[in-house]
This record gives sequence, structure tokens and C-alpha cells, in this order.
Amino acid sequence: MGPTNIALVQLYQADMALRAAQGRLEAATKNVRIQERRVRDLEQKHSGQLQALKEQQTQAAQLELDIKTRDARIERLRGQQQAAKNNKEYQAFLIEINTEKVDRSKAEEQALKIMEQVERGLVEVKELATHMEGEKVKSQTMKDQMGDTVAALQAEIDGLRPARDAAAAAVSPKALMAFERLADRFEGEAMSALSKPDRRREEYVCTACMMDLVTDVYNKLHARDELIFCPSCHRILYIPDELPPEAAVNKKKPPREKPAGDVPAATTRRQESAADVLKSMTPDEPEDGEKSEQGHG
Repeated sequence: MGPTNIALVQLYQADMALRAAQGRLEAATKNVRIQERRVRDLEQKHSGQLQALKEQQTQAAQLELDIKTRDARIERLRGQQQAAKNNKEYQAFLIEINTEKVDRSKAEEQALKIMEQVERGLVEVKELATHMEGEKVKSQTMKDQMGDTVAALQAEIDGLRPARDAAAAAVSPKALMAFERLADRFEGEAMSALSKPDRRREEYVCTACMMDLVTDVYNKLHARDELIFCPSCHRILYIPDELPPEAAVNKKKPPREKPAGDVPAATTRRQESAADVLKSMTPDEPEDGEKSEQGHG
């Protein structure tokens, strides 16, 4: 692979190591964070109950003031009734007094209901406050118990971060932008190694999505310095250490040479057959005696 891909693999390895450490810290503090969220929920609920209780108490005070105001008005109307000059005025004051009594009765009934709600609210607020304080103590205890673990994990993260930053600095801006985008999308899994399932066949797959890849993907990654993406999951492809060229590329075996003296039987028969045909087409030469007689004649 070229320098860009090599730098990306180093960044990928450093980034995954950092993310793994961060994951261990997150897992270790998960219960603490759950407990803290429970405490925050209780605090919000307690605050809401206090606000509702305050509003009920204000409403109860207003009703109480309204009842006192109506009592004073009734007393004043009774005095005016006693001083009425005729029966008509007397009856008018009587109607007004009765109306005030009805309104006072309604206000008193409403005030009693609200006071009951206030009393129940006070009990609930007290119980919730007690429960909330208990959860706060539990949360602090959990923090104290795992303090050393969190500190060790945080130190590991702080130790891995410089290596990740250095690896990122060695990557070109364009390649780094592509890596960061894919890392955010796939939770760190920005790259995928090639795999050759069958050593006897020139076939490769993406180990992230197991999609079949073109046969020349290995040669491209090995010979060129450019980013090559999986056509299916779009991760950046790279060649792992366990897939060197001698294991990845199948070499064609040279044709086997046949021994010079090793002539197939069929070929010999064909040659013999051809010689017989040639011989049959050639006239027979006369014997020596026949040549002498032909000469004398």
C-alpha cells in the first residue's frame, strides 16, 4: 500500500484503541450515570411538587381571605337590615345577605378541598425529599467506590490520545476528512480489511459487510496510493498484514515440458501408418539379377 493508506491504517488502529478505552470508561460509569439521572429526576419532581404546593397554599390563603371578607360584609348588611325603614328595604338586605352566605359556603367548601390537597402535598413532598436524599447518598457511594477505576481508565484515555492525534496529523486533509466522516457514521469502523476466503481462488470480500469485491482490488491497493472504498458499505478498504502478496495473488504454474524421448504411442502409430502409406506409393526396385537381364535384352 502507498503512504496514504499506510497512514490511514495507523490512524484507524490508534482511533480504535482510543475508542475502546472510552467505551470501557463509559461502561464502567454507566451505573453511576443512571443513578445520577435518577437523582436529577427526583430533584425535578420534588421541585414541581413544591411549586404545586406553593400554588395551592396561595389559593387557600386567597379563599380564606375571601371568606373573611364575606363574613365582614354579611355583618355589615345585617346592621343595615336592622336599620331598614320599611319591609321592602328589609327584604332587599335579606336577599343580599343570603346571597353572600351562599357564596361564602362555596368558598369555604373549595377552601376545605384545597387544604386537604395541601396536607397531602406536604406529606408527599416530605417523603419525596427523604427518598431523594437517600438516592443522593447512594450516588455518592457509587462514585467513591469506583473512583480508582475511573481514574485508571481516564489515565489510559489520556495516554492514547496523543498517539491518535499524531496519527491524524500524518494523514492528508482530504483523506482525514473522509476518515472522520466514516468514523462518525460507523462508530469508529471507518475502514475494512480485505479477506480472501478461498486461497485457491482469486476472490476477495470486504470483512465489514462481506460483499464480494472485484478481483483487481488487491492489485490496486498494493500498487497505488489512493483511497478505495467498498461499493456496498463505503468503508475505506486496506490490506491486512496477514494477507501478503504471496498469499493473496495466485501465481500461474508454468506449463510442464514433456521429455524428448517420451513420444506418445498414438503418435508413433500415426508415424508408422504414414510410412506404410508412403512406401506403398513408391515403385519396388528390381533385384540385381533382374537388372542384368534387362540390360542384356
